[in-house]
Amino acid sequence: MTDVIDLVDLAQTLPQLIIDMKYATVDNLTGHPIYAQALCLLHPDAAQGLARSVVVAEQSCYRLQLYDAYRPHAAQIRLWDACPDPRFVASLAVGSHHSRGVAVDVTLLDEQGKALDMGTGFDEMNEKSYAWCAALPVAVQRNRLQLYAVMAAGGFVGIETEWWHFELPNADRYPLLPDRFGCTLPNRRTAV
Repeated sequence: MTDVIDLVDLAQTLPQLIIDMKYATVDNLTGHPIYAQALCLLHPDAAQGLARSVVVAEQSCYRLQLYDAYRPHAAQIRLWDACPDPRFVASLAVGSHHSRGVAVDVTLLDEQGKALDMGTGFDEMNEKSYAWCAALPVAVQRNRLQLYAVMAAGGFVGIETEWWHFELPNADRYPLLPDRFGCTLPNRRTAV
């Protein structure tokens, strides 16, 4: 059965959102572009919540920058190949909440457009990327807490292992979606 959910194009509906689709660039854990297109799509439920988060960020003198939203399953395969660690990349057996269209990877920018110091970069897969890493300076922890507050205002919850990842509660109740755009790297996995 084909899923007929129309995903929301965030570039069209949220022009105040800063979009930097990392998996369409080399600036990600694989070091290669994965997405053939830099489309920024999201399930309507998540898009509605993200719109609220964008407004709350602006009211707090920040801007929200988005690194990833909907992710094709083919891209999830490539990420799993690069980092087969379920703490950081959803296993192929379960499927990513990004592939359900209800998860985003984000950060906050200050009034000058500079990213707040979150202690690690996006896609830095280690313990310092854990949302509540006590080893990081207080200022970094405060920045992460501000990001959590902005995203909570839109109804999102974070995960323990990635400060940048937020999803709708009970995200697994949403179905995995068919691929909406292509990927650039060849499939290295013959069976899922």
